[in-house]
Amino acid sequence: MELGLAFETTVVRSGDLDLPAWFIPARDGAPGPGVVLVHGWESGRDRTLPMAIFLHAAGFHCLTFDVRGHGANPAEALPISAGEFGLDALAGFVALLARPEVTVGAISGHSMGAIGAILAAAADRRVAAVVSTSAPADPYRLTRQTFRLARLPIPDPIAYPLAWLTTRIYLRPRGHVVNEIDATRAVARYAGPVLLVHGTDDAVVPPSHMERLAKSVRAARAGNDSPAPVETLLIEGGQHSWLYEKPDYRRAVATFLATALGGPLTPEEAGETAAATTADRIPDGETRFAAVAEHSGGLRTLARVALPGATQPIIRDEEAVPVGAGKDTA
Repeated sequence: MELGLAFETTVVRSGDLDLPAWFIPARDGAPGPGVVLVHGWESGRDRTLPMAIFLHAAGFHCLTFDVRGHGANPAEALPISAGEFGLDALAGFVALLARPEVTVGAISGHSMGAIGAILAAAADRRVAAVVSTSAPADPYRLTRQTFRLARLPIPDPIAYPLAWLTTRIYLRPRGHVVNEIDATRAVARYAGPVLLVHGTDDAVVPPSHMERLAKSVRAARAGNDSPAPVETLLIEGGQHSWLYEKPDYRRAVATFLATALGGPLTPEEAGETAAATTADRIPDGETRFAAVAEHSGGLRTLARVALPGATQPIIRDEEAVPVGAGKDTA
């Protein structure tokens, strides 16, 4: 890691998997709050390092790991969905809290990783705060948007019921129930502080997804006399990825976490320190979002589930190749 940050190579135990991870201690390892960083689809822990840079500067310990089927992990035999991101995000949080340096923990995720962060927070009351960046609101809307990105000429009266069917077919091999991996439903079950961030120019997951998430969690807390805060931030000109390059994003995330986690810096100090810390995208391998690229494993393979006969396994070298997923750059 050539960023001048001390780190420890470790693993996150998720089910029977050991997921490669890095723990990046802040303040020479003094006890304090920590944050789990969850990357997006077909990304990896290295893509979260710009987040770690400014959070480390603001005093937060960071744990980042490769979600199953991503990064240094072997390929998965079954499709990967929000369900797997949620399971692995929860495992990452458990690993974070097990660290002697960490007194309290939050989860920050990007895109599919943001869904994973929300699902994990809904499953574990110890999650003290959630930062969700560019999150899809629910599986059906994500699938419908995939059709649009793949430029499939499907009119809406057909596309919406087809998205319903496609989503179920895609999730079936893992035994997932749609409602159980729905971020809009999960965020309503979480009682802690939430920060939802989106870019105004996100062509992959439109900002309306953030609005839907915010509406859901606020409605769930409407009858609470002292609900935890729900904050939203639209980054003007922001795309699906790389929002951390914006000082306003860094300031908002660090201020929110310092407030929710009780330090280690004051919210104002954390926000200004993070805003002043350069956090550029990792240059090697960074490309614009390629969700519909014409290659095996792209989100186009998910869209193909909607085509006649496409729900049958693809036979290649006499082996069945499962439907794949798309690519996020965190």
